[in-house]
Amino acid sequence: MAYNEVGMEMDVSTFHDKYNEFLSLFDNGKTMVLSTSVDSRVSSRMMSIIVADGLFYFQTDKTLRKYDQLISNPNVALSSKNIEIEGICSLVGNPLDNEEFSKAYKKSFLGSFNRYSSLSNERLFSIKPSFIERWLYIDGVPC
Repeated sequence: MAYNEVGMEMDVSTFHDKYNEFLSLFDNGKTMVLSTSVDSRVSSRMMSIIVADGLFYFQTDKTLRKYDQLISNPNVALSSKNIEIEGICSLVGNPLDNEEFSKAYKKSFLGSFNRYSSLSNERLFSIKPSFIERWLYIDGVPC
């Protein structure tokens, strides 16, 4: 079921329009907090996020703790300012093997692309969102 900004049901085409409008906020990439959890231990860190085909993408080194957490428990959350996203994370492969990601990441985060994307341990993940909430103020009222 799809809902608008004030919690009212909306038709599917309106939802897709609103969702695409929301995704456009990520056209230039966005740094967001990624939260993971394993064995009742939650951890969070800043990540550089790219959106392509309705999925959220980031890269990380497979020797880092977050990599093991993502493999053990794919349930994750992203947050930035007034945006909360929950979803399922999947290992995609090597960042340079995904042309669309590489192009967008290079455009938005050139320094990180140059430093990390070609490293042999670097891995690309995608997040399929299952819940998105964005707090807006309409006429001074939060919704």
